[in-house]
Amino acid sequence: MAALIRTDPFRDLDRLTQQMFGSLAPSAVMPIDAYQSGDAFVVHFDLPGVDPDTVDVNVERNVLTVRAERPRPDAKEADLLVAERPHGVFSRQLLLGDSLDPEKITAHYDAGVLTVKIPVTEEAKPRRIEIGRKDTESQQIES
Repeated sequence: MAALIRTDPFRDLDRLTQQMFGSLAPSAVMPIDAYQSGDAFVVHFDLPGVDPDTVDVNVERNVLTVRAERPRPDAKEADLLVAERPHGVFSRQLLLGDSLDPEKITAHYDAGVLTVKIPVTEEAKPRRIEIGRKDTESQQIES
């Protein structure tokens, strides 16, 4: 039988605290990267070991909610030696600004990463404004 040796004396204390006072923080369970790329915001959610059929993405009142479930492994016939991976239902919520278009959000799941693209509304995109000159007629701005 193989033995596991841990060198971090505080890991067990952290695990005990989490068990007593609640689960891991959402950011620890579902870490994200978010950035702007062109005319859209992109958010990557790390969801390793999550079945894509358990992932739910929805938007309500400018709040994007991602919910996922990672079931506990079935170990009825085995002795559990280490249980560090979080299991259960996890969710994260992101507040979307008014300049984002919740009607055109797309989502894709690949290799344990959920990628959500949120486009910027047409009204919020920068536009060039022509300047009228004294000797020509004023031009109407097209958006």
